[in-house]
Amino acid sequence: MANIRGKSFRAVARDISDGYVTVNPLFLKPYDDETLKLLYQEVMKTQGEIRGEKFPHGNVEEIRYRNLRLQRLHSAAMIMKTFARDRRIALI
Repeated sequence: MANIRGKSFRAVARDISDGYVTVNPLFLKPYDDETLKLLYQEVMKTQGEIRGEKFPHGNVEEIRYRNLRLQRLHSAAMIMKTFARDRRIALI
């Protein structure tokens, strides 16, 4: 199974959502086309999983944490799309 820095793509996507990994063009530069595609797919899958979790009605801290995780994943996905477009890579 392919991995990034010794971690699975799922673990990296979780780290992105939790704020342990920051995605920027310098982070993405050493990876080949296939690795970038797989990471993008896993980020989108993780975003869907978080959206599918039960919404924490009435708990402001949990709502804030959920939205922060979704924001991080969305930002990472947009950065990956832009990076891929510049390198002429089709992510989907």
